[in-house]
Amino acid sequence: MTALGRHLLVEFTGCNATALADLEQVTFSMLQAAEASGATIVTHSFHHFSPHGVSGAVIIAESHLAIHTWPEHGFAAVDFFSCGAVDMDRGLAVLKAAFRATGETRLELERGPLRTVSP
Repeated sequence: MTALGRHLLVEFTGCNATALADLEQVTFSMLQAAEASGATIVTHSFHHFSPHGVSGAVIIAESHLAIHTWPEHGFAAVDFFSCGAVDMDRGLAVLKAAFRATGETRLELERGPLRTVSP
């Protein structure tokens, strides 16, 4: 079976704490990222935690774009999965700029089926 989708796990470091703590800014940035990637937005939901941090997801016709932020650590974990033709790099560039991240690490998986590793 060939891959059914591409799944990127992205960690942004050195982010602006204020940007990561702002529910409206995180929501806006995630929607902007989905649009920039060419994805078709279906719906979205975000939540602000007390005392800080935001989690949420944008459901796209091609799958999803999710985030959890740790403003106190200048860190954001992003999960971008697509089984369609979207430009994840463009979307992630929007997020990196919005959060003013100084670092970025990516792990890419091909989905459907995952390759297993034996111990």
